[in-house]
Parts: sequence; C-alpha cells; structure tokens
Amino acid sequence: MSTQVAHVVRTRTDGAVGHILLDRPEAMNAITVELGRQLRDALTELAATARVILIRGAGGNFSVGGDFRELERLRAGGPAAMAPLFDNFGRACAMIATLPVPVVAVVEGYAMAGGFELMQSCDIALVHERATISDTHANFGQIPGGGGTQRLPRLVGRQRALAHILTGDRLTGAEAVDWGLAYRCLPDEGFEEAVAQFAERLGGKDPQALSTAKRLVHEGLRLPLEDGLALERAAVLDHIGEAAAGAGITTFTAKATKGN
Repeated sequence: MSTQVAHVVRTRTDGAVGHILLDRPEAMNAITVELGRQLRDALTELAATARVILIRGAGGNFSVGGDFRELERLRAGGPAAMAPLFDNFGRACAMIATLPVPVVAVVEGYAMAGGFELMQSCDIALVHERATISDTHANFGQIPGGGGTQRLPRLVGRQRALAHILTGDRLTGAEAVDWGLAYRCLPDEGFEEAVAQFAERLGGKDPQALSTAKRLVHEGLRLPLEDGLALERAAVLDHIGEAAAGAGITTFTAKATKGN
C-alpha cells in the first residue's frame, strides 16, 4: 500500500510569472526533508516555462528555518539520517543560481535561520516593512547548515556576517536593504500590488538578456575581475548578434529619432 506524500510546496503560474509557496503555515514554513525535495522539484518545473519565479511562505511568514521536531527525530539515527535534511535544502538553494530565470524571494513575517539562508540564495529579495530577518542558529546552540557561513560574508562582508551569525541579532526590512540583503523594502499598504508589478516588469523583459546577465553575475563572482570582464565581453558580442538584441536596438534608435 503506497503512502501519499503531503504537498508542502505548491506551484502555480500566472502568465510569465511562476509562484512557489512554502505551505506549512502551522509550522511557520519550517524546512523538512520533504520540503527541501519539493522546493528543488518546484524550481525545476517552473524554470522550464516561467520568465520569473517568486518564492514566498504561507500564513504571513517566509520560513523560520529547519524543523526542530524533525531534526530531533533524525538525530537518533546519526549523521546519515540527518544528511537528507541539509542535502535536499542545500541542493534547492544552490540550484537557484543555475536557473536561467530570476528567482525573487518575497519576504513577509519571519525569515529566520534556514529561511534567511533561502532568502540569501535568491537572486533578488523584496521584503515587507514589518519583516523580521535573522540567522538565529547561535541562539539555540546551532551553526548554519544551509549556506549561511559562505553566502552571507560574500553578500555583506566579513564583519557584518560574522557579527550577525554569532549574535543572532534581528534585522528589519529596511536594515536588510541597507545591508544589501534585499532590493526593496515595501510598505504594507499596496504590498501585493508592488510585488505583482515588479514581477510583471521582470517577466516582460527579453528572457535571453535576463538569463545571460544573471549567468555573468554569478559566474563572474567566482572569477578574478580580469577574467570576469573577458567573460562579459565574449557574451555581449554573441548576444548583440541575436535577433532579440537587434530588435531592441532598432526600437531604441526609432524612439531617439522621434525625440522620445
């Protein structure tokens, strides 16, 4: 007799926009072995058709991180039993940088520990003005296991990253923007409309241009500047020769000729 797997990650598409919902509101979308697996599958599924992907949590929270109840149960089996929790989630986070479409974290409520690490993994973050963001691992005698010790210093520098990880201090949405962890802090009034407009704007741009620019940023961060610049030069020469880029140049020059 087969066991039905609960859907803890749900997907839908709205035109060019793909939506991923972490759907464990009763547990503030805490991360489990199954949630990590379904998140990776959802990203794979939507990247094949969508031009932009939004990730958000159900029930007014993004995610509070790993599910301690599941972790407590897995600990009895030792490292081999615990590994899938971190491996599944880690693969999902790592996959985001490889996808050809922008992935946007829409952060409301709490984004803690693993939830914060997922936010760091996304290409862009939009945060609610009342969001609370923190790496809380040290507050509970834990260490980050979803990439926080590696991604956070690259995003905000050693001083801020290490101090934040060691103290577990909380950040507001505005502070997350100030630190470079989020692109926009959006007010409660009109939040949904602002998110939808942002996604629609991204989804309306040339997908090849977005994909190539994203790839250059992610690959270039791993290279010396000189090599990154060479990578960009080769890519732009290839890209300008393509039809979509040519159409964009024609549109721009036509508008310039008319004085618009």
